[in-house]
Amino acid sequence: MSFLRTALASLLLATLPYASADDELVTRPDVQDYIQQTAQQHGFSPDELAGWLQQVELKPNILAILDKPSTSRPWHEFEANFVNKTRINNGARFWRENAILIGDVSRKYQVAPEVLLAILGAETNYGRYTGSFRVADALATIAFNYPRRAEYFRGELTQLFLLAREEKEDPLSFKGSYAGAMGWPQFMPSSFRKWAQDWDKDGHHDIWNNPGDALASVANYLNQHGWQDRGDTLAAVNFNGDPSQLVADKFNLHYTVDELIAKGVAPIDEINTKQQAVLFTLETEPGFTQHFLGFNNFYVITRYNKSTLYATAVLKLADAIKAAYVNGDDLVKATPAPTPAKKPAKASARKK
Repeated sequence: MSFLRTALASLLLATLPYASADDELVTRPDVQDYIQQTAQQHGFSPDELAGWLQQVELKPNILAILDKPSTSRPWHEFEANFVNKTRINNGARFWRENAILIGDVSRKYQVAPEVLLAILGAETNYGRYTGSFRVADALATIAFNYPRRAEYFRGELTQLFLLAREEKEDPLSFKGSYAGAMGWPQFMPSSFRKWAQDWDKDGHHDIWNNPGDALASVANYLNQHGWQDRGDTLAAVNFNGDPSQLVADKFNLHYTVDELIAKGVAPIDEINTKQQAVLFTLETEPGFTQHFLGFNNFYVITRYNKSTLYATAVLKLADAIKAAYVNGDDLVKATPAPTPAKKPAKASARKK
């Protein structure tokens, strides 16, 4: 699900009515086929699966969001929504309050703490907005009523049932976004099962309420996707010629910087030309496009969310959080409003 649609989706969802449970869902032939196949492949009881699906409430308002065209805002509009004082100071404050935990997670997975905080800040503002939909409702709605994405979301629905069994929880108890993304990191169920971590070893991968589990899960995801400790992230460059073919391939590390230079890239600052990179563009001002190289760690963030806007925002937010943490910007309290001077009592009142 496109990260760029989340804010618009939340506004639209708030204005649309919810549907009640669809009692006929489990009688549909396609749902019966799903129940039988899932039961056979994963060792569930068909009655157990049918019982859960009978309790699902389909949400047609989700389909209205999926049918809306996705529009990508230019960087100069996008940036302020994610790289702003609220997220920066919240991140620095969270770091200060959880410094030992964050340091331990960072060292174990070899991922910079500010990057972990920036992802959690960009996704859910450090757990403040994790979604209020029952994940089963969201996934089932798309899986059975949205043919274009049905295969993927049926797979995610199955993953939800599997993770609920592994976590020893009711699959109807999990909450998340309108697309089924869960917890502080906004993991889909398949990502949860692959990457979520039980940091405190309590038997649960609690990415909804446990900061250690949430941080370690993001760190594990980045580590397993090839994050390089202290690796380069991005650099502004110039380009000579037509970059369209290279920019179209911006999510794949196919070329070294040397090879990109041969194709027209002109570095502005000194960089390691032996490392791999992707070329991408940002509209940094209205009508003005700037070229950038994204290196391995930039590429890894686009594995988390396939958007150069997202990856750039995360890295800029990370730098700002680190600066605020080091400088103590989050400790500066707002100047209180001056107390209004009391009006003098009326003469008649003073005489009493």
